[in-house]
Amino acid sequence: MSVRKRTWRNRDGSQGEAWVVNYTDQGGSRRLKSFDRKKDADAFAGAVSVDIRAGIHIPDRDSITVAEAAKLWLASADAAGLERSTREQYRRHVNLHIAPLLGSVKLNQLTVPAARAFEDRLRRDRSPAMVRKILTSLGSMLADAQERGLVAQNVVRGLRLRRPANKPSDARTKGRLKIGVDIPTPDEARAIVAALNAYPRWRPMLLTAMFTGLRSSELRGLRWSDIDFKAGELHVHQRADRYYRIGPPKSAAGERTVPLPPTLIKILREWKLACPKGELDLAFPNTLGRIMDYNFITIRGLGVVEIAAGVVTKSGKAKYNLHAMRHFYASWCINRRVDGGLELPLKVVQARLGHASIRMTADRYGHLFPRGDDGAEMAAAEKAFLS
Repeated sequence: MSVRKRTWRNRDGSQGEAWVVNYTDQGGSRRLKSFDRKKDADAFAGAVSVDIRAGIHIPDRDSITVAEAAKLWLASADAAGLERSTREQYRRHVNLHIAPLLGSVKLNQLTVPAARAFEDRLRRDRSPAMVRKILTSLGSMLADAQERGLVAQNVVRGLRLRRPANKPSDARTKGRLKIGVDIPTPDEARAIVAALNAYPRWRPMLLTAMFTGLRSSELRGLRWSDIDFKAGELHVHQRADRYYRIGPPKSAAGERTVPLPPTLIKILREWKLACPKGELDLAFPNTLGRIMDYNFITIRGLGVVEIAAGVVTKSGKAKYNLHAMRHFYASWCINRRVDGGLELPLKVVQARLGHASIRMTADRYGHLFPRGDDGAEMAAAEKAFLS
């Protein structure tokens, strides 16, 4: 590698000059790069020498822009058959956030400081949750480009490695789910159950949501063949996404068996006789026997029932969405001692909800488990030990 001064005579008679870095990259190709100042040429030569030894140097000529890399990444997401909602979210992140701010930047010029500046710019007018999602998409895009040999490093990964060690976890940042805010209180749940008597069309579905903890997509995709009345349980084998497409559960853990309370079994038996019939054999279809619209369930179903039950916000609107019924089921499993039962172990709650990891269950619902008198327990243990 060499750094030399090059001079030439312009057409107008003036003299031009530049500092040229002449080097051979890790692939054996000869490369030239010019600079106006020797200081810049020396700095480039030093950095390139390190990158070539590490085998990670990408010349400007071979590098593409962030916008071009994003197109390749989105195409690979389409080819991989990711869920439509996931792919559309990726496109929104690219079109609304990444491309407008970084689209023209060459991948080999995207440094950790540049990524940090991008993050700081996002934080000015976007929520912390949105910033995290956009950075995750950018990191995934750079990982795709790295696999293609288009960029040497994933600067988003480097950015995360430089986070303070005592940064609060996502669970602490988001805050814990609160009874009466995110989860219906027992009195609110009882009011909803009582109000459902006046809405036979919605009673089976919403009671199933409250006492099985199924996700909305799993409710909409539940078939009668998945309900075993004799064993008193239902089996989750499929889900219906927001685009009315039937597919497998969100993860392997989503394939699960959930027990049914006796009263709910009776209600479902009666509903099966009145349920609209369709080719999909759905337990909770629309009037034509097809997949029911999520917003229709939330607004015309649960929303109307909550208003009738008096479970409303200060402005008189329905207080909870359909996912809150899943939260209620989790809290009900955890605190059944109040109703004369026994709270379930965390591992059982995880299996009932279909969470991929027990950490997810613990982060969301661990604080709801009853806490005994730790002081009295320690005093008794100490007394027993010392005696």
